[in-house]
Amino acid sequence: MISLVKPNRPRFTDVEGLAALVGSGDVIGVGGHHFARLPIALLRAIARSDIKDLRYVCWAGGLPLELLLEADAVAEIDLCFSSLDIFGLPPRFRAAAETNAVPVRDWTALAMIQALRAAQQNLPSMPFQLPQGSDMLARVPGALAAPDPVAKTETGFIPPLWLDTFVVHAQRADESGNVQIIGPRALDFAMAGAARQVLVTVEEIVPVGALRHDGRQSILTRNQVSAIALAPSGAYPASCLPFYVTDYQALSAAFASRETPLAGTLRLPSEGMPELVQDAAKIRAETALAMPALAQGEKKASIDEIIAARIAAELDNESFASAGAVSPLANVAYRLAKATHAPDMIIATMSCGHLDIAPSPMILSLIESLDCETAVTHAGGDDTYSTYYQAGAVTHEIVGAAQVDRRGRVNSIALRKRDGGLIRLPGQGGMADVANMHRDYLLYVPRHSVQSLVETVEIASSARGLLTQNEREPMGYRTGEALVFTDLCVFRLDRSSRELIVIETMPDITQQQIRDATGFPVSFDADCRQIPLPSDATLGVLRNRIDPLGLRRLEFVSAKERGALIAEILAADRVMVERCIAAQTAGV
Repeated sequence: MISLVKPNRPRFTDVEGLAALVGSGDVIGVGGHHFARLPIALLRAIARSDIKDLRYVCWAGGLPLELLLEADAVAEIDLCFSSLDIFGLPPRFRAAAETNAVPVRDWTALAMIQALRAAQQNLPSMPFQLPQGSDMLARVPGALAAPDPVAKTETGFIPPLWLDTFVVHAQRADESGNVQIIGPRALDFAMAGAARQVLVTVEEIVPVGALRHDGRQSILTRNQVSAIALAPSGAYPASCLPFYVTDYQALSAAFASRETPLAGTLRLPSEGMPELVQDAAKIRAETALAMPALAQGEKKASIDEIIAARIAAELDNESFASAGAVSPLANVAYRLAKATHAPDMIIATMSCGHLDIAPSPMILSLIESLDCETAVTHAGGDDTYSTYYQAGAVTHEIVGAAQVDRRGRVNSIALRKRDGGLIRLPGQGGMADVANMHRDYLLYVPRHSVQSLVETVEIASSARGLLTQNEREPMGYRTGEALVFTDLCVFRLDRSSRELIVIETMPDITQQQIRDATGFPVSFDADCRQIPLPSDATLGVLRNRIDPLGLRRLEFVSAKERGALIAEILAADRVMVERCIAAQTAGV
């Protein structure tokens, strides 16, 4: 066992002082989520310090892992998922994984949460629901299936996952060392509890007693924290609400640069924090909702709009829909349903960190802040699992898939090339767990081909292993649909044959086109029909009210087209943000 007893008061230092506390060979966890509250200033300092042989442990890799890989500081990687959000797959992570230069261990999200909790609670192991139907149990370090000692049913067990160091950025600390986190908490509390030392950067330090005036947000009490550094703008160019939003323009420039290292391009501009990202953090939901739309010229419904509207039709007022890691299409479909025929449904974004949001418009720079403002409450990823996912409370979670086989199994980890090399994919995130937990299992494959719809996936990273009512009810899960949406058709996972069957075709797509583009023999339902086109009213809401920038298109373009589309979206995003700032300043 590792002693996790920390002093009653953390020491106060600077960012370099925090970095000096990280040792070569440490098992290190990183707080924050996607591009929110990432401890960028501290990670840059760690990268400069010539630390080596770190074992990186986190739900996500993404930008923090890219920084540490660039510095050649990482010897091992444990994660569930790694992506740069709209910017695609992280190049350094892909290179390290594809060449095996750095060993990568893929975890399910629930296994990682329970392993951290075992350390946090000083237990020799923790149980977890098995990711039935997938290959993930064999991939998670130390995980095993064994009879539960009470119920005798087969259950997963995982040993503690100890961290030497956990680094996190937060909004505030008081002078006695209590740390305040506003908004979603990701896995921050579980990781802090599993760490020998917790190193925190904050936007500001306030007097003792001031934190209670903010409605008592989530607090890491001072006896859980080892050291704190004041680092205004310490998450930039990621966000730290309510101070600033993510600077997508700066991130785009950093990822596009081939000459300047990330650690250099991600520094705060010499003139300080850009006013635009500070002012954008102050925009209210009603201001964004009142803005006139950017004109979108096409009259005819596009494939992305047809699929978004078709998925939205699956949702009703009783739906509880969760948007996971990187999924513009899921966000669009959910918000479209809530803004039209399902106003009482619950939408949870930021991996359930924002709970029960309003269907505000998907303006890229404002999505996080508007969801944070309109959410009924905020949660952590560990809370999400125990309160909602494991309890079977979520009805829908729509997830993109790189490869699906005839039994509906997904591979989102790696593909084997003809020459024997690997193409690394982002990872399954939490899908191995929730594929069985959610009532409805919904996948989408943006580009239907013999490479994406295959006879058998190489790695089953997630699957609907519990399909029938008899299999699901004993686990406490509701029985619903298992569907795969593509740009050619909609498949249903048949409960009798346990294979995919086409139930709907896209407009003007023939059955032969679907057969030719599928890597396994295709069956068609006797009542197979054509998907209806969305109405003009639905398209108007989708284009003007929900997705004025057309973020949904990012899921349907090739890698070569993606850069130009991102540039177009970022330009439109800036216009929308500037209009919102002007309107709010004018009191409109």
